[in-house]
Amino acid sequence: MREGTASRTARGVAARRLEYARVEAAYGDPGADDALARDVADGLTPERSRMHEYIRARTAFFDRAVVNAIDRGITQVVVGGAGYDGRALRYAKPGVRWFEVDHPATQADKLERLTRLRLDVAHIRFIPADFTADPVAARLLDAGLDPVSPALFLFEGVAMYLDGSVNARVLAEFRQVTVVGGQLAISVSIGTVTSATRAQFQERVAALGEPVRTVLSIDAATDLLHAAGWELRQASDRQRSAGLLLAGAAAPSTEERARPDLPSSPSWPAVPGPAVPGPAVPGPSVPGPAVPGPVVATGPGTAVDAPRPDPPDHDRPAGGPPAAVRAAVAGARRVHDRVR
Repeated sequence: MREGTASRTARGVAARRLEYARVEAAYGDPGADDALARDVADGLTPERSRMHEYIRARTAFFDRAVVNAIDRGITQVVVGGAGYDGRALRYAKPGVRWFEVDHPATQADKLERLTRLRLDVAHIRFIPADFTADPVAARLLDAGLDPVSPALFLFEGVAMYLDGSVNARVLAEFRQVTVVGGQLAISVSIGTVTSATRAQFQERVAALGEPVRTVLSIDAATDLLHAAGWELRQASDRQRSAGLLLAGAAAPSTEERARPDLPSSPSWPAVPGPAVPGPAVPGPSVPGPAVPGPVVATGPGTAVDAPRPDPPDHDRPAGGPPAAVRAAVAGARRVHDRVR
């Protein structure tokens, strides 16, 4: 994406999703998700095309991945490259924490909208990060992700815009901060569509400042996941051809179990950020009382969310959490993986 701008492709997806039937759940606030999408779409009517139908199928795939994971007891969901995704609102459930990682420009615009619409985001941690440069795993840990509890990671509509080496690193970092039982739902661009169709799509997104950088075969996608510590689960031919893949955290090798490899990063205390200016404006009716906007952390690499449960550790060295803490967490994760 272009520096200082919110992702235009993500805004288009939000507009399309207003027209799709979504997977239902016995919990959550679909109205809040729709309110955000309407605010983002701002009257935009998406073009009916093969892309429209593909995003319909992709949306349903990721909806099912979320609902199935939560219904099976997953209590942590990480959304990589979240854009204007509203699943953290649609599928909010007591006891389930959400972590949204995204480019600072898009995330800042989303936070402004959430605050103005007075939507409840107390269960969401917002983590600004540039996948091409920032340590995603360390920032997730700083935001409170529990590395010894299984998490679901969503990587929807992101991988094709990143270079292969960046995809490999980010997916490996996701694996670093979860255990066997963790899951990854990912969409990749599979090289099966006609060259003319792909060329038209690539020209369109390149004009928006977001060129396609990675197109894979299904074998290459499988290899990418395996190298990052994920095992591809059985998928239908239709899902494979569409690049809609579900993977589980692979059991670590003997060498990996012996290596305390949880990342470290600088830590900054979360402090209240400036209030979003301007009064609330009329918007779609959303159930529940108005709540305060999110608290914004001012240091790089910190979560942007409600106050963190633990006070800041001012004695923490610049390199990150104390070595003893990192080693203990790494050891606990290795034990968890070994006994599964």
